[in-house]
Amino acid sequence: MTLHQLLDHPGPRAPRRFTALPCRAQPVELRLAAGLSVEQAVVQALAEAGFSAGYLRLTETAFARLAYVIPAPAPGDGRAAWYSETHVLESALLTEAGLHLGMKDGTPFLHCHGLWAGQDGQPRMGHLLAQDSTLAEDMLVRGWGLTGAALSVTPDPETGFDLFAPAAVGTAGKGHPALLCTLRPNEDPHALLAQAGAPLGRARIEGIGSLVHSRFEHDELESYATEVLLRAGRLTGDSVILNAASVGFDGTPMSGVLRPHDNRICITAELLLIGE
Repeated sequence: MTLHQLLDHPGPRAPRRFTALPCRAQPVELRLAAGLSVEQAVVQALAEAGFSAGYLRLTETAFARLAYVIPAPAPGDGRAAWYSETHVLESALLTEAGLHLGMKDGTPFLHCHGLWAGQDGQPRMGHLLAQDSTLAEDMLVRGWGLTGAALSVTPDPETGFDLFAPAAVGTAGKGHPALLCTLRPNEDPHALLAQAGAPLGRARIEGIGSLVHSRFEHDELESYATEVLLRAGRLTGDSVILNAASVGFDGTPMSGVLRPHDNRICITAELLLIGE
């Protein structure tokens, strides 16, 4: 596959290539309780802070059980990619992760990508299964509680997946002006983020997603489906800088600054742009 060869998706191409809904992002610091699943702990902690939606950054925390999947080749049903079998680490240290809390069928739903290691110390990365992963100790996390918009799982005809999509929810409250944003497949994330973030001008970019391969300034991850965690992102006018970690079919993570205009979205990107 050449760099800009597009992936074939099973459904009609959606006319709008990004969605960006205004919201407010209130900084939060939360304690996730040991012994609970990540899902239970996050939902409980954000609810106690007064939020039903948000984006959290997780760092340096021990897990009693950590279950995850990584990207896998297309399943043969028309969809462009799939997930691996479930990998389980009975004792693990999570080093870094990003987590969206939204809704699915009227109940809380989490989507999390991150980096971790098992007892052998080997770096791993993937899509955390939040219902099946249990904290071994209390975790202090920072992030943003959202009002005015939330991610909601919706069938996506273009890709054949059920995906998070921004939806207007209630009234925006206190906090930084922000945009809850998703990007469409086969698109250039740097170009779309400059368009989507134009109302803010300057913004911090947080979130997760997937890329067709991952092209860094000094390296390349060859895998036509990769899961991505933004480690740092910045929008300044038309300039977009994205520092990311990525994992493909072989399960070995790679990190660096993504090469501008040389990457394409695989399935989706779920991003929070926080005005500065």
